[in-house]
Amino acid sequence: MEEPGQKLRRARERLRLRYRDIEEASQRIADLHGNDEFMIGLSRLADIENKGTLPSIYRLYSLCAIYRLDFARVLRWYGIELGELAGDSARLPLDQTHPIDFEFAEGAQVLFPAEFDEEIDLRQTSYLSRHIHRWGNLPVVLLNALDLRRQRYAFVGTDDWSMYPIVPPGSFIQIDETRRRVATDGWSNEFERPIYFLEHRHGYRCGWCSDRDGHLIVQPHSASRVAPEIFRYPGEADVIGQVVGIAMRLGKQRHTRS
Repeated sequence: MEEPGQKLRRARERLRLRYRDIEEASQRIADLHGNDEFMIGLSRLADIENKGTLPSIYRLYSLCAIYRLDFARVLRWYGIELGELAGDSARLPLDQTHPIDFEFAEGAQVLFPAEFDEEIDLRQTSYLSRHIHRWGNLPVVLLNALDLRRQRYAFVGTDDWSMYPIVPPGSFIQIDETRRRVATDGWSNEFERPIYFLEHRHGYRCGWCSDRDGHLIVQPHSASRVAPEIFRYPGEADVIGQVVGIAMRLGKQRHTRS
């Protein structure tokens, strides 16, 4: 595979530029910005092209300006994909509340199921990971953070009020399949109590769970006005995992039913 320095050399040779031309052009850029870091000396350019020396961000900028190359494209030559920045950031949580200050090009795209609307009834709670077979491009930037190898995802149906108001209808939830054992204690209030996502003979459900005498009791939130359900366990229901993340719309919602 061609090294980044070799690609930069080919770009220079296509323009029939000599080392001295690059030095003089980069000096002009340095003068324009009042920063000598933009200047590329003859020996430094030779090292970049022939020895694989990593250019500084200033020198790389100068080379892109001189060769008329897209800066993000050249970064990809060095293994840096700017489109993955938001996704990588989402996998590195911070303790302090903070803004997200990423800028995305208009029309930025990520992979998402192209047949989403045809395969899933959004009124019903769905296990998205089971539906994702064919992929297409849609402009949904932050979905790059999805980790489909280690986490699973589900959509709470617009008619599913069982965990309202903690998990409103229409929420997008993340599920950790390694947490399938139903906990019996370890929480002090309803916000700390684990919520589980499970599959039963009629579909899917998320809620608080209790495992008692071979029966799984699925307890909805008291404000939802949904009745609890009891399943023989194991047998009639399967706990897929614990809900560990929720994406929801904020704002006043009217509790209505279809």
